[in-house]
Amino acid sequence: MSINNDSCPITKEGYDKMVKDLKRLKSVERPANILAIEEARAHGDLSENAEYSAAKEKQSFLEGKIIELEDKIARAQIIDISKICEEKIVFGAKIKLMDLDIGTEVSYQIVGDTESDISKGKISISSPIAKALIGKCVGDEVTINVPKGKREFEVLDIVYS
Repeated sequence: MSINNDSCPITKEGYDKMVKDLKRLKSVERPANILAIEEARAHGDLSENAEYSAAKEKQSFLEGKIIELEDKIARAQIIDISKICEEKIVFGAKIKLMDLDIGTEVSYQIVGDTESDISKGKISISSPIAKALIGKCVGDEVTINVPKGKREFEVLDIVYS
């Protein structure tokens, strides 16, 4: 894991989720894991104690996740998309596109790297799709390189909310 001082753009929603996850890890997961370690220790010989080994492994995972979230929160640059009044696609935009090759609509929101989740339609600002869309307006057609090759899209709508 590399920790650096670069700021990371993130939506308010993404920031709030990270803070909530960090609080849960520190106030629920970590204390529960400490109890599991104490209970496993009470069983005696630690060298052959699978419960103890599993609890210690989980402790290592939790501590790593806490450090990672603390770093991301410290470097977060919250972009308030509700204050953006743009006609062009920029960070935070929710975009509706028409795939001109197959005639279907797709929707995305351009978010920071830490909050991207394609299953929820959230694509990273550093993804090839987002890079191709930045600066485009409603009605623009854009060619985007996707894993299946080049695709043609038309920008149908841009929303900031």
